[in-house]
Amino acid sequence: MNRLPAEWEPQDAVLICWPHEKTDWAPYLTEAEAVFADIAEAVARFEKLIVVVHDKTDVQKKLEQRGVRMERVKLYEIESNDTWARDFGPITLYENGCPVLLDFTFTGWGGKFAAGLDNQITKKLHAAGAFGDTPLRPISLILEGGSIESDGNGTLLTTTECLLNPNRNAGLNKTQLEKTLTRELAITNFQWLENGRLAGDDTDAHIDTLARLCPDNTLLYVQCTDPADEHFPALHAMEDELKKMKFNRLLPLPWPAAKFDADGERLPATYANFLIINGAVLVPVYNDPGRDTIALSTVKKAFPDREIIGIDCSVLIRQHGSLHCVTMQIPAGIPIRTVGRRFCRERR
Repeated sequence: MNRLPAEWEPQDAVLICWPHEKTDWAPYLTEAEAVFADIAEAVARFEKLIVVVHDKTDVQKKLEQRGVRMERVKLYEIESNDTWARDFGPITLYENGCPVLLDFTFTGWGGKFAAGLDNQITKKLHAAGAFGDTPLRPISLILEGGSIESDGNGTLLTTTECLLNPNRNAGLNKTQLEKTLTRELAITNFQWLENGRLAGDDTDAHIDTLARLCPDNTLLYVQCTDPADEHFPALHAMEDELKKMKFNRLLPLPWPAAKFDADGERLPATYANFLIINGAVLVPVYNDPGRDTIALSTVKKAFPDREIIGIDCSVLIRQHGSLHCVTMQIPAGIPIRTVGRRFCRERR
């Protein structure tokens, strides 16, 4: 039996890619590195951390100064265009209980940005032994991790604006794409959202900015209640779609106060871009005390047995992403070897 695990299932590690002076983070690199250090420190409390770096010595020193548990951290010097590990990192499938790393093609969200180096990172990490002897399967289909949500039981939640965008896989219609994803990801139930998008979002409506699957058929989603806000029509329509999908619980996340860059462009601040790890959920916050508090308490309702940790991501949204966007979980499934045979034990 093959299946795409849910993010809340046990994990072996989280992958991040450290910002450096050759990335778009250069104008505020120190601030960006501080956020990545916050994420690294939080993750390493609970599980291992794989870090792609431009300069291993420099990043190791900064993590040590922060007090990160370095015995749980492994650094790999690999060139990168940017830091969005969610979208170029491996997507893990269980095949008969054994993990297989799927390396889909990453094109910088439909060719918007240079991505040639990032598209090679998963392959280079695998060659360097970052994932042990777990098999790696390259796939020509263009697909980003932030564009899909799995419940671990065959259901996939996604958006038509992203997956059916002609800038991704122009030769595939909806039926053909579903057939391909059924084959590659063992999907048996597709849930498509026709509405919902954030201003300033370069991803063409990645689902992880809008709505997130949670245990017990619960869904967390962004809700806009201000009719004067430019997002209100699309997000209200999205909410109506979600109500028809027969979730046990729909938990609305608050709408962050509008954030803008120096040129007046609205930034895609969203509380839905949280990361689920072993024993905790890391939630992006935006120096918005009232709404931040509500967001943290709402996420706690979906994950009552996990520690909820707020990470200030006000810097990350300057580059039009947030916490989930810069991380990729590596699900559990270390192979157990015996003479001449390979066994896997899947933990759920």
